[in-house]
Amino acid sequence: MDDNLEDLYQEIILSHNKRPRNEGILDPHDSEAEGYNPLCGDRLQVYVKLAGPTIQAVQFTGQGCAISRASASIMTEVVKGMDEHSLDAKIAEVMELLTAKEEPMIDPLELGELAALLGVRKFPARVKCATLAWHTLAAALKQSGSITTE
Repeated sequence: MDDNLEDLYQEIILSHNKRPRNEGILDPHDSEAEGYNPLCGDRLQVYVKLAGPTIQAVQFTGQGCAISRASASIMTEVVKGMDEHSLDAKIAEVMELLTAKEEPMIDPLELGELAALLGVRKFPARVKCATLAWHTLAAALKQSGSITTE
């Protein structure tokens, strides 16, 4: 990845960390889940409002590092308006992009701001920071009621 693209991705992460989108308690909401990363102390709560099988709104609260907060912020923008099937596919896609052993062949324009999270692949300890919000969203949709630490 060239330096200009890495600089752009870093700016996206910093922007979402400093001014997170959709941060706050969503009231009313249909489901929620808590995510906790015991390795670094990141803790998020994700709230989901459904309209039938479609995500009408999603918000988050919590404390965490810049990557964790940016990932949650980006996630809330990406998944809004998706139906449950599309959402399951998107969560699986993001997990694969961030955790696959092989470097993903992707079009950054197609991924949009999600592409900014790909830099964590270089730092395995930070992958959990980037995936925490996504695991927590999946738990909220399953309405498991437990704290996810994945």
